[in-house]
Amino acid sequence: MTSDKPRHTTTGAGIPVSSDEHSLSVGPDGPIVLHDHFLMEQMAAFNREMIPDRQPHAKGSGAFGHFEVTHDVSKYTKAKFLKKGTKTDVLIRFSTVAGEGGSPDTWRDPRGFAVKFYTEEGNFDMVGNNTPVFFVRDPMKFQHFIHSQKRRADNGLRDHDMQWDFWTLVPESAHQVAWLMGDRGVPATWRHMNGYSSHTYMWVNDEGERFWVKYHFKTDQGIKCMTQEQADQMAGSDADYHRRDLFEAIKRGEYPTWTLQMQIMPFEDAKTYRYNPFDLTKVWPHSDYPLMEVGKLTLNENPTDFHSQINQAAFEPNNMVPGTGLSPDKMLLARSISYADAHRARLGVNYKHIPVNTPKCPVNSYTQGGAMRMHHATDPVYAPNSKGGPKADGERFPEDAVWATSGEFVRTAYTLRKDDDDWSQPHTLVREVMDDAARDRLVSNVVGHLSGGVTEPVLERAFEYWRNIDQEVGERIEKGVRGN
Repeated sequence: MTSDKPRHTTTGAGIPVSSDEHSLSVGPDGPIVLHDHFLMEQMAAFNREMIPDRQPHAKGSGAFGHFEVTHDVSKYTKAKFLKKGTKTDVLIRFSTVAGEGGSPDTWRDPRGFAVKFYTEEGNFDMVGNNTPVFFVRDPMKFQHFIHSQKRRADNGLRDHDMQWDFWTLVPESAHQVAWLMGDRGVPATWRHMNGYSSHTYMWVNDEGERFWVKYHFKTDQGIKCMTQEQADQMAGSDADYHRRDLFEAIKRGEYPTWTLQMQIMPFEDAKTYRYNPFDLTKVWPHSDYPLMEVGKLTLNENPTDFHSQINQAAFEPNNMVPGTGLSPDKMLLARSISYADAHRARLGVNYKHIPVNTPKCPVNSYTQGGAMRMHHATDPVYAPNSKGGPKADGERFPEDAVWATSGEFVRTAYTLRKDDDDWSQPHTLVREVMDDAARDRLVSNVVGHLSGGVTEPVLERAFEYWRNIDQEVGERIEKGVRGN
């Protein structure tokens, strides 16, 4: 808020202060005094102004905007924010996965693409990436994957050897690794990359019919990427390049947009599809389930307080509004628990009271107490009650985004189907989607990465890993590393 009227400095309680520069002391040359409460407030606030980084996705930024539905999808979902013509406020946060809060934006890494829709029925969150697949299909491996991409315990350094050690022992990672080592491993800017739900979600229509869906946010600016050389140069000259680019583009009035397109699978198809459609390491071929246009997402407002609006923004896939739901995707189900728990640990139990996380619709909850509670509790504080408190309405809001299952308790990540394997889809990506020039860059990127301290026997496993993806590419990578 700007004003021509001069403003005076105050304490956090609004009390005017006499100096921004000098502490209260015993004479000009004497010691400072403990009862200088403004100095104490300044130092204590400074000591506590940092909150813990996110574990993955620590480095990032974002912006506000809106999503407008341009096509009728009422046949598939009753979600009000997806009705044709509806305009919904949104927040997007972009990020890198492995880097810490101060890491370069242009490291080779997947990019997070998390969207919060402030709908009239509550917040709907989609946590995605700029790739349609992920490294693992079972959440038991997720923590280990992240640790393998972070830093060693002994010297605190990132280590290519432990990255490839993990990847080569987890063949399901091949599809995502092929994406990562290709051109899209380093987008030119956040504005020039797509966003994907990656996960399969559920939609439910007014008749209770259920559908499996995948979200594809296609950049209207076009896909642009950096070469490894360009990314390395930028990491050294402007480590915040992606953050700066988004902020400055919006400041100039160059508002980036994405077109939301959906893949929609009839509910029953999932039971007999040739591979498991809930496996996060695989895509649905567009020839089987073509993209259907839904609407336009626009970013047109920069944050005014990075800490409160971006750093404290909390996205969680358990935020599902009527007409939407989860799927049997094991990674998605685990994230529906894990993300909210991470926010409670990082931001506190009342993180949804932080304005950026607060819904733009009435909240009638019996949750009360806890540190940093900001909403006033009112009686009655229990349910059921006969005192006029809110009541759940199963008729208006049925639990219909569900599916049936049965079986023994087992530790298995999906039953194998006819076309289930870990190598076919990455082979298609490398051999049919990439052209010769893109394959050349892929080989160069992998050779450079493997030459960065990867040791035997991990190195030999890496060559076999790439030969399993594509025989010729694997041989070229081995030749490039071995020098023969």
